[in-house]
This record gives sequence, structure tokens and C-alpha cells, in this order.
Amino acid sequence: MPLLAVGPETRESDDEFRARLRDFLSQHRPGSAPRARAERVAWHKAFLADLYDHGFAAPSWPTEVGGMDLPFARQVIHAEEMARAKAPGYLGTGVFIAGPTIIRFGTPEQQDRWLRPMIRSDQIWAQGFSEPEAGSDLPALRTVAQRDGAEYVVNGQKLWSSSADIADVLFCLVRTGPQESRQHGITYLVADARSPGITIRPIRDMTGGADFSEIHFDNVRVPVANRIGEENGGWAIARTSLGHERAANSLIQATRYRRVLDELLSLAGQRGLTSDPVVRQRLMRLETAVRIMIVSGARQIADIIANGEPGPASSVSRLAVSTFEQQIHEVAVDLLGPYAMLERRDPDAIERGRWVWGFLRTRASTIGAGTAEIQRNTVAERVLGLPREPE
Repeated sequence: MPLLAVGPETRESDDEFRARLRDFLSQHRPGSAPRARAERVAWHKAFLADLYDHGFAAPSWPTEVGGMDLPFARQVIHAEEMARAKAPGYLGTGVFIAGPTIIRFGTPEQQDRWLRPMIRSDQIWAQGFSEPEAGSDLPALRTVAQRDGAEYVVNGQKLWSSSADIADVLFCLVRTGPQESRQHGITYLVADARSPGITIRPIRDMTGGADFSEIHFDNVRVPVANRIGEENGGWAIARTSLGHERAANSLIQATRYRRVLDELLSLAGQRGLTSDPVVRQRLMRLETAVRIMIVSGARQIADIIANGEPGPASSVSRLAVSTFEQQIHEVAVDLLGPYAMLERRDPDAIERGRWVWGFLRTRASTIGAGTAEIQRNTVAERVLGLPREPE
């Protein structure tokens, strides 16, 4: 089915757009996700393809590359309705990180080749940035790419890559300059995840799941045509990518946690704890925080629209979201009492153990995508103007 024209030029009102999107989601919600990994991925991809085919994918992307090009108010509506319907989000990390990067820095050929399959989830993209000795300090990365004619030969290791085990494409930062060049010798490459020499090993975490992976590159050949931007110019591109990731995620997370907080309030009522003044105070703090998150996400999107960049405020949002994720699940397990000892597979677990799983999962929230300590330094130096930390 061809994409619907839903750009700023439409005469459709915001309420009419909301009603049309809500109607689509009510008719096309995919139901409960299968438990088996492969079946769950297929179920997920089918919904995202349906979303794209009906013109409801990539609300902030230009229509020329398959997006909706929605004005800001409708991007908020889109996020709210997706959260309300509990619709699954995008697989992998391509749409929020690599996609905006390719839109801004990619060649027309790269945009034509990669963007539509990405938002339709015909191709799942995963990130290869962090390394065993280069997590928050990405300029210290050691994965090397040596130019050999029309190809780069890549050797090294990446770590903590979300969804890499199901990925078709990897977008990576590699070192093309000497080690001492740090951020001035980094290049942004896109590799076929099934290329000879790539080995992907899932990492099991404390929830029992394996959403992260390590990636090994052993003489992997990547065409120079898969380079985004100039050689040794990848660091500035990556910083833009991470800023867009935080801006987009902040709004999506805020609208999702609006729903999750309502569900937590329901849990408190079911547990008979809403009259407890301490519980009420903790819930009110969460209510205040989620409203601030929504305003902050809106401000970041507005900054991108006005200036093309989310700016250092994205670090404020990243810090707020990560700490909130932990706080809401800490309150949840306290409300559960002894039931917080039961994990997801236990038949007596409340709500199939979702709150306990969330508590365990969000222990990593203040580590992944830039640690809380790094975000606080960025806020102190670039937002508050405090003296820079010595190198």
C-alpha cells in the first residue's frame, strides 16, 4: 500500500490525526508477543512493516526517505498513541541513531539503499561503538580499519551491542588514524553483519535474557562506499548520532512511562497501599518526574527543529530518564513486598514478574549509552558552565 501523505501541509487536524492513528493501532495491534526469540522477532517485524506500509513509520523523518515529516505536535501525538496502544517500538538501534546520521551525512545512494529498509524493519541495524577498554571514553577505541583499495579491512572487538544477534547491518566507529589521534582518527563505517570474519556472541545479563552481544572482527572487508562522511571524520558524526538518540528516546520514554506510572498506581491500589502517606509521597515524586520528562523531551525536539541539533540538554534528559527508570522500579518492588522475590517464570509472580524484571533490567540504565557520571560532567561543563574536569 502506498504511503499516506501526512506532512505539515495536510489539512487534517491534530484530533483527526490522533483518531486515524488510534484507529489503525486498534485494528493492527499484533497481540501478545511470542516467548521464543525467533518467533518474537518475526512477530515484531511484521507489525513494523505494517506500520510503514500504512504510512505511520518514522514520524520525524522526511517524506523523501519514507518518513512522515510530522510537525512537532503530531510527533508527540504519535508517541502518545504508540505508548497507549503498547505498540512495539523499533527493533535494533538504527532508526534513532544511524538513521538521522545517514539523513544528514549520507550520500543520496546510501540514503536510497538503507533508509526505507531500516524503518520497515526489512533490515535490523545494531551499533558497534563501545569496546572492552572504550565504553564512556569512546575516543580510546582500538578497533582498526586499514584502507586496502576500495575496501577497509577491520580488526577488533565491540561490546554491549543491543540486538546485534538479530542484526543484518552494523554501524561502527573504527580507528583509521594512529591510537594517539583519539577522536581525530575515527571513521564511521557500515558493515554487513553476515560478512566473513564477523562473529557475534550474545551476553546473558542478570534478567536471564541476552539482549546485548559482543562482536569480533577478524579481517572483515567493508567497502569504502559504506563509509559515512570523511575518513577520520567519524567522531563529530557519532556525537550527532548520540544526541539524536537521546532526544528521540527522551520523548518516547516519557510517553511510555506516563502509561507505566499509571499501571504502577493501579498496582498500588490493588495492593491496598494508596492510603499510606509514604507511598503516596513516593508516587507523587514519580508523577512530577514523568511530567518534567515530557516537557524536557518536547524542548529537545524543538531545539532540533530550530537548530538542527539537540545540544547538551540531551545529557540532562539522558540522566533524568535513566535515573527515573530505576526509581520507578524501586518503588514497584517495594510495593510488591515478598512477591518481589519471584522472577518471571514463577507461576505466583505478580503481573508475570514484569516489575521484578524491570528492576533488574534498569540496573544498567545509568551505565549504557553514557554513564550517569559522564552525563553529570557534561551537564556541569556544557550546561552550567562549571570548570572542566582535568583530562
